[in-house]
Amino acid sequence: MSRWLEVGPDNYVLTTQDSWLNTGLVVGTERAMVIDTGGGPRQGREILAAVREKTGLPLVVVNTHAHYDHFFGNAVFAADGVTEFWAHENCAAEIEENGDEQRRFVTLAEPEMAAGEGTDVELVVPNAIVKDQPVLVDLGGQVATLFYLGRGHTDGDLLVGTSSTVFAGDLVEQGSHPSFEDSFPEDWADALRHLSALRHRYEFLVPGHGEPCSDQFVKTMANTMTTAVRQAIQATRETPDDATKAIPILPYGPEQSRWFIKRLQDTRAHR
Repeated sequence: MSRWLEVGPDNYVLTTQDSWLNTGLVVGTERAMVIDTGGGPRQGREILAAVREKTGLPLVVVNTHAHYDHFFGNAVFAADGVTEFWAHENCAAEIEENGDEQRRFVTLAEPEMAAGEGTDVELVVPNAIVKDQPVLVDLGGQVATLFYLGRGHTDGDLLVGTSSTVFAGDLVEQGSHPSFEDSFPEDWADALRHLSALRHRYEFLVPGHGEPCSDQFVKTMANTMTTAVRQAIQATRETPDDATKAIPILPYGPEQSRWFIKRLQDTRAHR
């Protein structure tokens, strides 16, 4: 577990070792908000212990989206007394309907979570729902704005904004290629442009994984994705029976490019 990094007054980010997940912490005078809880009870307990070194205030939790490394630690926080778990409605629905299917991804790091056996291994589905309109959560002396910019990394990416910082979840990923398995590539590029347009509102931008980054990084990520969409569509028109021929020209790794093409085709087919 790395040290806390301060990203604005009473705003912090903690990077966990295994997944390099960025957990956010926003501390008010009455409550504190934890943003993403880790990939199971082991990681969740590490995160909670680090949070408790910072504050003893009652906690609320935000899950930025429905990927296991961001919500599998919820039960640890529920056991600590948290009753308010925020998420976008699509994220909450995905966790409730398909969350158990993700247990297979944590077999090595979180064997108890993978087996569903032991303490704090149940899925805690978010119960405080954000739809398309922003929601303000008063922490006492500090207000967090929970907002949705549309489909992107998933169909339920929730962002958290404070007076100084925006916690972007995996809508922004730094230090590695984006993950496209549940993505909506064309919409994702648009969401990134919308986020970039908020550059004057926030001094710090915290991605779901990697180092805090700049507006220019977000803009470049959006432009790269837009270029990739154009390249993949053109390549698919030229060789409709073998879309994988687009892989070498895309700006991502081979595995990410395969998923990119698949998700682009799937999402365009269901418009």
